[in-house]
Amino acid sequence: MVTVKAGSHVHQILQLLAISGEFPASSLHLLGNERVVKALVHRLESVQDVRFSLEGQTYHTKMLQVSGYRDMRTVRLSKGAIPLLGELHPEAEVYYLRASHGHSFSGSVHHIGRNHRVGEAIALAMMAGLEYRPYALPKLHHGFIEKQEIPKPSFYIARDIKGTEFDNADKTMFTRIVGAVFSPGGCYAVYNTRSAVMKWSGMGEFKAQNYLSELARCNYDVSRLKQRSYSAFEIDSTLLLGNNPGVALQTILESDKSKRKAARMDSIYPRVHFIPLNSDGIRLLQILTLPDWNERILDALFESEVRPKPGYGFMEYDACINGVYVLSHLDSDLARLIRFREGLRLETDTERQFGVVCYPWQAEFLRTYLDGATRLRIIKMENLIEYINQDLEEQIP
Repeated sequence: MVTVKAGSHVHQILQLLAISGEFPASSLHLLGNERVVKALVHRLESVQDVRFSLEGQTYHTKMLQVSGYRDMRTVRLSKGAIPLLGELHPEAEVYYLRASHGHSFSGSVHHIGRNHRVGEAIALAMMAGLEYRPYALPKLHHGFIEKQEIPKPSFYIARDIKGTEFDNADKTMFTRIVGAVFSPGGCYAVYNTRSAVMKWSGMGEFKAQNYLSELARCNYDVSRLKQRSYSAFEIDSTLLLGNNPGVALQTILESDKSKRKAARMDSIYPRVHFIPLNSDGIRLLQILTLPDWNERILDALFESEVRPKPGYGFMEYDACINGVYVLSHLDSDLARLIRFREGLRLETDTERQFGVVCYPWQAEFLRTYLDGATRLRIIKMENLIEYINQDLEEQIP
């Protein structure tokens, strides 16, 4: 017998599939220990008794079915498991049937790949502690300003963002985006490259950015966030999920092929935070959704006297320490890293030295990309999180 408890692996898998419909077998490590989760999935492919509490109803069913090969190997709910969704939330079963077209799945590589990208984004948000359940989130509206009560960082998938459109709105604007995050730390468009360079739809994504900015303005208290230099609020940041920072970087560079600089990814989103699809990415997402996360990181690294004055600087950097110009890459911002490297190439003063602060998992990529032209100072993520959490506790009255 399987007893489904809140927060257990079984509960997480049910919640995830109730929203995404299917999930890549190759990404089960996002849910915890890969060996344990894979063994559980295999067990749930067999018919057995399932209950949610000692007093509750007992279901005799197979919960999961796994099919496909290699990258297309996919995990789905079995038909007999659909009634279980009502135990998660009163609206979960209705949402699943609507999103999965009545428990009907396409065998198209394109459709499976799209569902997998969305599923990975949901899993990352779930494990990072964001609210990700569409039926538990306030419904976004468009065209009028009425602030929503969003009590915690929240992830809206693209399917539900589309639901706020006017009936005749251009659907092409959402060809690549998988969702959006609204949080005290920032509003982010979310994309997922997985393991391949993502084809960038420049003007379509420009429309998506404008539309998300309007949704944020209408629904979210954007006064809590730092705006850009002009008065109208605009989402200028994106979370670029993927398995490899090099592939994510190539996605940004490939977006320049249209020869229209304004349509390039790092022009539409001047801040492109790479989020690895693993436990490091989960912890990084937790940091990027905290209030004033950037200032907290910089305060942890540098004294105020070594920080550059606002609006001053010959290139991207965060501090100058004993003549060494240092960039913090602890936010995993690839767009800023590109600008930093361009600054290095244009630098003519041979006396200047440069450095980058990074996490251990970023070091190899940075050494290759920066051609060893800078020093690396490696910071453990757990030490940074401990400092930030202590800082937050000190502010609680």
